[in-house]
Amino acid sequence: MFLTRFRVNTARREARLLLGSPRRMHGAVTMSFPDLPHHEGTGPRVLWRVDHNSPADTVLYLVSPVRPDLTHLVEQAGWPAADGPGWQTYDYGGFLADLADGDTWAFRLTANPVHSVRVKDGQPTKRTAHRTPRHQLGWLLKRQKDAGFAVLEKPAERRLLPEGDEHQVIVHGRHDHRFGKGEEKRGRDVTFTAVTYDGRLRVTDAAAFRATLTGGLGKAKAYGCGLMTLAPVR
Repeated sequence: MFLTRFRVNTARREARLLLGSPRRMHGAVTMSFPDLPHHEGTGPRVLWRVDHNSPADTVLYLVSPVRPDLTHLVEQAGWPAADGPGWQTYDYGGFLADLADGDTWAFRLTANPVHSVRVKDGQPTKRTAHRTPRHQLGWLLKRQKDAGFAVLEKPAERRLLPEGDEHQVIVHGRHDHRFGKGEEKRGRDVTFTAVTYDGRLRVTDAAAFRATLTGGLGKAKAYGCGLMTLAPVR
């Protein structure tokens, strides 16, 4: 597995077009591989996420089973005349192998929190986005055990509210997306809601957690959701 970091040059028109369209960015990520790696079930797959840290610091993260080539992205949305390749790719396998139960990490995850609802009795259920931070957090907490981690709880003295403030996590950056699949795939538009979680966790099942980091969490993985990254707890 490989982890790649690419800084986006937001001053370029092509970069702004990519950042404004998950479909375009999906295509650009796909073109980073001569043959797109296949995946089965919940196995390792290509995952990506865009972090808008500031107007001058926008970063594309990419996790993949094989090493990508982002030359085309440098030409479209980077600094082609700068020294160096324009992106950094790291061997992710060693890091994953060292993960152990009980480890604590800061994490970031952009995900598509949804649930299934039935409008009328007898009708099939419909996938619907969670709209409030409370329900979006509930979506993550519901999946944490099977995903191999537990979001850390706050000490009682640090809780500002009597309920709904028990965990060390912030839910923010909601974006509602709607776009067509392209001329070659006419039909219903793609619609989904993406939110970002920043928090702290403890690894509870290292094997399941590795699967989460390499296979993603939730839906809309092709369009920038599902990738969790870790950083040391400060």
